[in-house]
Parts: sequence; C-alpha cells; structure tokens
Amino acid sequence: MQDRVVVWGIYMTGLLNGEGGDEEQLRPPPVLQVKVYGSAVESSVKRAWFPGPLIVGAGPAGLATAACLKARGVPALLLERERCAASSWKLRTYERLRLHLPKKYCALPLMPFPKELPEYPTRQQFVDYLDCYVDRFALAPLYGVEVAQAEYDPSLGFWRVRAAAAGFSGGGGGGGVEFVSRWLVVATGENAEAVWPETIGVAAFHGKVLHTSCYDKGDEHRGERVLVVGCGNSGMEVALDLCDNDAKVSMVVRDKLHILPRDIFGISTFGLSMFLLKWLPVKAADALLLSIARLVLGDTGKYGIARPSRGPLELKTATGKTPVLDVGTFAKIKSGQIKVVPDVNQYTSRGAEFVDGTHREFDSIILATGYKSNVTSWLKEEDFFSKKDGFPKTAFPHNWKGKNGLYATGFTRRGLLGASMDAHKIAEDIASQWNTKANPLEL
Repeated sequence: MQDRVVVWGIYMTGLLNGEGGDEEQLRPPPVLQVKVYGSAVESSVKRAWFPGPLIVGAGPAGLATAACLKARGVPALLLERERCAASSWKLRTYERLRLHLPKKYCALPLMPFPKELPEYPTRQQFVDYLDCYVDRFALAPLYGVEVAQAEYDPSLGFWRVRAAAAGFSGGGGGGGVEFVSRWLVVATGENAEAVWPETIGVAAFHGKVLHTSCYDKGDEHRGERVLVVGCGNSGMEVALDLCDNDAKVSMVVRDKLHILPRDIFGISTFGLSMFLLKWLPVKAADALLLSIARLVLGDTGKYGIARPSRGPLELKTATGKTPVLDVGTFAKIKSGQIKVVPDVNQYTSRGAEFVDGTHREFDSIILATGYKSNVTSWLKEEDFFSKKDGFPKTAFPHNWKGKNGLYATGFTRRGLLGASMDAHKIAEDIASQWNTKANPLEL
C-alpha cells in the first residue's frame, strides 16, 4: 500500500504540472493501481500503465460506464478536465431547467431515482442524484486532467493517452503523463463544446451576447429586449424563462421543427411514443402523435413554426433531430408575448437585421445554438468516429464499439437512456475480456 501511495504522489506532483492538487478531491480509491515508468526528474512526460479501461469524461455517460464496469469487477480510470463530475450539468445549465423526460427514463444503471422526487426532477435534484451516484460507487475520477491526444499503438497493442493538467499542454516539455491501457472509452459526449455561429457583425453589437451555456436565470434580464437565437428545447425554455421575468423576447426560428406537448392527457409524450412504436409502424405512430399535438397545441404553422414533412419519430431516427417538448413556451408565442422572427442576416451595433429585411433593437442576444462533439480534436482515429461531426459512423444501436478496444458512450442521440444502454453493453464486453493475469505490460 505504501508503494501505491508513492506512485500516486509522483503522478500528482510530478507527472502533470509540478503542483500539488486538492488531495481530497483527487485521491484515487484503493482498487486503482497505476504503474509509472520513468523518473519524474528525467523527463517532462511520463508513462503510466493502467490495467483496466480508461474513460475520458466524467459526465453521466462516463459515470454510468464506470459503475457498470465496477459491478463486474473491472476497475476503470475516469479522466475529467473539469474540477467536478457532470460538469455540463453543474456549470453550463440554467436554473429553471428540469429533465425533459420522466425520471424513470433518465436514471443511470444500478441506481433508480428516489421515489420522493417529482416526475421531472429539477437541475439541482439531478445534480444531487449524480453526486450520490459518484459516492455510492466510489468512482473518484481524476479531476482537472485534460486529454490532449489519444492514439492506438499497434506495436504495443495498447492505447496511448496523453494528458496534462487542464489548461496546460503536456507536450511542450512542461510536464504531463501518457496513460497506457488496453481499452479506451470515449465518454465526452454529444455536448462537449458550445456552438458559436459565425454571424456577421456580432462583435459590433453593443449589448450583451452569451451562449445558453452561460445563461443562468431570467431575472438578470428583467425589462430587457432579448433575442434568443435558436428554438430547440433549450432555446424554447430560456425564452419562456425570460418572458416569465418580464423580458421582451423575440426568438429566431430558422428551420422547420416539431413541437409536441411534454405530456398528453397526463401521460408523458416520450412514454406514449415508446408504447406506440411497440405496436405501430413509425409513420402510423407519427400520424397519431401529430393528431394529438394539433388537438392540444393547435396549428403551429399559424405562428411561424412550420412542421417538417417527416414525422417527429421518423425524423429523429433518420437525423437525430429531437422534437421540442413544450412546457408552456408555445402558449406565450400564441399570445404574442414571445415574437417569432426569421433568421438573422447580420447584427448591428444596436440589434439585428433579419433575412426578411426587418430590423429590431435588442439589449441582449442569447445564442441557443447548441453543442458539438470535440472528439476529433484529440482522438487520432479514422475508422470509428467521423471527422465531420465527431460522432460514431455506425448507426444506433451499433455505435458503441469500434476496433482495438475503442468504445463510445453517450453518442446515441437518445439522451440519458441511450447512455445507460451503452454503459451496460460496454461493461459486459470489456468484462468478458478481463483477466488481470493477462494484463502485465513491460516497457
């Protein structure tokens, strides 16, 4: 045990950036064993072998995979660039947010939500649930560790993952560590980086410009004229939050989209969709859902929101585009409290000019333009992940496993339920290969 403590002490103080960290936060559980090769004095980048899989990303998908592996007796090493688990939920979500799906579809493997929580838990309730999940399975990610590059070495038959303290490049002679492992699980997910659109003139705008990842709550914009650019679930909910806090809201709707009520006569739309798909073809299920949506919401096209020609379930399957589950925003649109406007042609110092030639003045612009994968920026691999969008090339449900011990979790475009499905399959597959006696690596 003493040798193991020394190894971790070398890693934290010498192999990253020469600085000590928060011992309580960064302390590994006793089951983890990392063998370090090379002296912390002789070279700026050291190599550390880990017998189990490396998981890059400690969001819900990474945590779920680590827990499923641990339940099968396989230790995993979680690498997280932020200083906390589930950083997207803790650092980049707005106060009003609730889970859009019922909690039974959002629970991570091996740990259901507490019964006393509401059907749609709040952001804070979900964050608390994730913290309890980390504690229950003693996952202990390495926080503040950013992966710069991961590449399979065919001569070794192992993955080499170069990492350093977050915000510091480990490849320039200033420290860092190269982890070596037989398995690599990519769990950075669909929403690793905020998307900032390149629209003409945004730098000239004199008001506030922020992405929804930096938006907190509507009372910070009380009385303002606010333009929300984007009309997905986040854009719709942020627009509603602003409206409820007496902001004058306009919302850009660029494309056709489906809006469905979150609940239909007391039944979750998502749950109803899953039930219908068990008994009906996709087109028939779509037709029924849209008929009910028109009955509950009315004709969205009358208010500037045209529906696509393909139904919501068919569109989701084909493109991954999720329908908006309405929580009250559409009523504000129908009443005129939220104005639907076309796409932005260019921003001006005082507002925006739209593609129809009209111009409006605003105090703030909030970009609800979504997120993207960042996998292609650090994973050196061409067969499994697409360079175009950083998603697995193979379609669901076969998009969780690549070659040479490479896996992906949280890229199903099916939310937390999809991530849980990935976690079970990945853990089962790795556990079937796991043999501690077959893992020694001599460098």
